[in-house]
Amino acid sequence: MKYGLLRDLPSWLVTLFICFGLVACGREALRPLQGINRSLLQSASSRRQPALGKRWLATLANHQGKERIELIDLRSRRSVLLPGLNRPDAQPISVSVSANGEHLALVRQRDDQTELLLYHRSMGTVHRLELSAKGIPRHVILDGSGRLLAVQVSREGRWDVDLIRLPS
Repeated sequence: MKYGLLRDLPSWLVTLFICFGLVACGREALRPLQGINRSLLQSASSRRQPALGKRWLATLANHQGKERIELIDLRSRRSVLLPGLNRPDAQPISVSVSANGEHLALVRQRDDQTELLLYHRSMGTVHRLELSAKGIPRHVILDGSGRLLAVQVSREGRWDVDLIRLPS
């Protein structure tokens, strides 16, 4: 009996009610996570190029006019040391992090050269990755396992994407 009212209404009106209901459900505003966002705002003057791995956030953080790669443990809300990664003579361009936070892939500019690198956090080592077809890397995305890398590359004025399987 309680559904009898809907049956008696014209179909266009029922459709209109359903549409309004769906629109109303989808209007909930997205809100930043207050605690972590407050910490991020206080720890750097600006941030860009965010990359997420399960409990890790990698960003390019600006500190006193100089950008550097920063890795934040989202559980503890603290920055993690990255020895050997940030160099005073290099400008980071892009960063990505594996799900477990062990590997960071990055593109940086140093001495008029653009470098594609892989950083092993537990060892504190940086390995330069050479592209088989010459080009200038611009943006990197590392998959969750840290074994597959997508790289946006400029070659002779054209943008390409290379998928690279990394050694285990």
